[in-house]
Amino acid sequence: VKSKHMWSDAVNQNNKTALLAWVKETGIQLVQVNGQRKYGGPPPDWIGEPPPSGSEVFIGKLPQDIYENKLIPLFQSVGKLYEFRLMMTFSGLNRGFAYAKYSNRRSAQIAIASLNNFEVQKGCPIMVCRSTEKCELCVDGLSSSVEQGQLRTLLQEVTTGVLNISLYPSPSRKGRQLAVLKYNSHRAAAMAKKTLVEGNLGLYGEEIEVDWLKLDMKQKLRASSERTFPASLQPGGSESGIPSQVPGDAVMCPFPQTLCVLDYLNALCKKQRLGIPVFLTKCVQANPDGWLRFWYQVVIPGYPSPFSGFMWIKPDKSGLSGHDKAKNAIALQLLKTLGESVHRINRWSSSAFPTMPIAA
Repeated sequence: VKSKHMWSDAVNQNNKTALLAWVKETGIQLVQVNGQRKYGGPPPDWIGEPPPSGSEVFIGKLPQDIYENKLIPLFQSVGKLYEFRLMMTFSGLNRGFAYAKYSNRRSAQIAIASLNNFEVQKGCPIMVCRSTEKCELCVDGLSSSVEQGQLRTLLQEVTTGVLNISLYPSPSRKGRQLAVLKYNSHRAAAMAKKTLVEGNLGLYGEEIEVDWLKLDMKQKLRASSERTFPASLQPGGSESGIPSQVPGDAVMCPFPQTLCVLDYLNALCKKQRLGIPVFLTKCVQANPDGWLRFWYQVVIPGYPSPFSGFMWIKPDKSGLSGHDKAKNAIALQLLKTLGESVHRINRWSSSAFPTMPIAA
């Protein structure tokens, strides 16, 4: 062990010495945990909530002999840093990539525009791009009797920051359900994953598997959902106007303007004798490029729990207000959820209101 320690200390000794001198001179604090060395998160002078999603950049193609004494001042030159994480090897070299989280999205955008392809050493241009901050978990193996409201109540007791819960038939475990959990930040999702995995909660007596929601699973669930709709109501058609890059929780309404999705949702709820949905929407954020972020809550009288979450909308020339477009897009999501949950709704309604028959 001693020889290994001496060998690792000897690797890139000059730059390590320069790093230690910089740390002593500036008084900056670096903490190394689990293969990464971190500054901030939050920094000593930080006041308030953590930065919003979209404030972090990924830094790649780093020379392995460069450290924070060069990188932090460089990335601080374009905006206030909330956190900087450099991935490290056992020998004390960096692993070629890092993450810089800024105090706001604007600074992250400036960092990408200013520092992508910047030469940190002669002939060594680095890559700087938006960080993919994972905020969605996949919980597989839930009992078919688990309801969305029950699951939300449990998750709110043991985790924080859950925004949205979607239930699907499990693609790999017959007769079970898979839940997609969306959290308000990567940190909240990571803490929830740790709690759900290490806590071994055994939701409702079932053995479950918890992991990050992977792209292939997301596509599989989307395809499965679309198969439950008439062809004319499937998203992503030629009339949808969906841009190639939109905010993470954006949902564009794919219906032709002559068809009101709210009317379709109301008709479905009427058929199922659930009552007319009541919508509450509030615009909580506006981006410079025109996107509006809405908070929403929808109460369906005959459904056991309300639906709530956030959604990005971009107003257009259709004549609909931002709130109307948000309601249409929310209604589209509810159509998918109700389409997958009608049999659960019927079971619940039959037991709660035995004298009120539910239409098939």
